[in-house]
Amino acid sequence: MTASTSSGQQTPQPREPRGGTPTAYAVSPDSGEHWTAEGAWQVAPGIHRIPLPLPMDGLKAINVYTIETDDGLTLVDGGWAIPEARELLERCLKGIGAGFADINRFLVTHVHRDHFTMATVLGRELGIDVALGQEEKPALDLLNHAGDLTENPFVAVLRSAGAHEVAEVWLGVGEDDPDLTHWQYPTTWLTGDQRIEVGARVLDAVHTPGHTPGHFVFAEADAGLLFAGDHVLPTITPSIGFTVPPMDQPLGHFMASLTKVRSLPDLQVLPAHGPVSPSTHARVDELLAFHEDRLDQSLAALSAGPLTGHDVAGRLGWTRHEKAYDSLDVFSQGMAAMETKAHLELLHARGQVTREETDGGVVFTATP
Repeated sequence: MTASTSSGQQTPQPREPRGGTPTAYAVSPDSGEHWTAEGAWQVAPGIHRIPLPLPMDGLKAINVYTIETDDGLTLVDGGWAIPEARELLERCLKGIGAGFADINRFLVTHVHRDHFTMATVLGRELGIDVALGQEEKPALDLLNHAGDLTENPFVAVLRSAGAHEVAEVWLGVGEDDPDLTHWQYPTTWLTGDQRIEVGARVLDAVHTPGHTPGHFVFAEADAGLLFAGDHVLPTITPSIGFTVPPMDQPLGHFMASLTKVRSLPDLQVLPAHGPVSPSTHARVDELLAFHEDRLDQSLAALSAGPLTGHDVAGRLGWTRHEKAYDSLDVFSQGMAAMETKAHLELLHARGQVTREETDGGVVFTATP
């Protein structure tokens, strides 16, 4: 079992929309400090943002949100089940006069470890309800049967993208099988869009597949808030195509989900990573424009002839600094190849390219 298989890790993405303050320097308006600063920061009456550490992740922190009710606390996302994060969560809850015993529900946006694992560990220890999207079950099934795997399941995805050398490196990076206490099934599956009562509040749970198949956001229209998870991030766009089992048309689903969120009222963005941001509409427009531009760049790269996702990724710039693909670390190269393949698959769905499965990976050709 490998690190990339068992973690579901959210990492610094190898591309981000231009403009705005980089995540590494962003100050959040609720705290007036860098968005990762320790504390329980009030973002609205009865709602606090608690950044928890991600010591092995370039994003540095995940925002967990507490919602106060007469019956206790509901938390949106749980953090990564590591001692540093658990201790900090307990300390920050104490700062608002609460503790773990006051938590009665976790609403988890998606299955990645920085969002899910603390929730499921505390949920089992303390009898707390944990809600997660139904479409995340195949990923949990895979993790709970890791002993049956003969190789890292991401390797096949990388080979399909033509990134064979990268796949060999990923294949050689191993660790013990995942700690199954971190990957227990939720007590509640979320299926389809629905309304959830949180004390006197009403949240709209909106299914937003793309980053993962079962991603959900939670909108409180009356308060003008969107608990956005990784779907709408203020300074980067989340990884696309970095899921196992593989998701069909991940970019198509992601962009459709962005359009779905755009149809809601304009809300304040409460993201999982980065500072609180003022407008879902403005940010969604930026994200859609960014991916349309990447689609155009990917299509233009095919003027050189039939290419794989890995080949096209090598012709694009990465990060806001337009780094060459070859300058990225091997993990980011793999993510870049998978994401580029997702862009090419959407171009195929739009009828702008053809695709052929070969021993070297899926090869794409621009249509005349």
